[in-house]
Amino acid sequence: MKLKRLGHVAICVQDIEAAAKFYKNLGMKLVWKDTDWAYLKAGSDGLALLSPGYDQAGPHFGFIFDDRAEMEAAYRELKERGVQVSSIHDHRDGTASFYGRDPDGNAFEYLYEPAN
Repeated sequence: MKLKRLGHVAICVQDIEAAAKFYKNLGMKLVWKDTDWAYLKAGSDGLALLSPGYDQAGPHFGFIFDDRAEMEAAYRELKERGVQVSSIHDHRDGTASFYGRDPDGNAFEYLYEPAN
């Protein structure tokens, strides 16, 4: 398994609308916004904003895959190594991912993000 890039960081915010506006004013492009989360990009790097009500994940960093089969192979490899990972799930924006934890409890995500 060879990672291609660190693609995004997810942070918790109190107000999705205000936070999205703030980061847009810093020059980021809003890619997706819903009532409980938003996703912005600066070039190919992303920032996910998670509201207090968002229950799918907490703060984490995400590695991007542009091939779903590669992401699924990485999932199997991590499970075989005994790494704590969630199941793979499809997201409402067309992506799919799974989450894991490093030995110190930090959360990471392996995310399949289809090419635009």
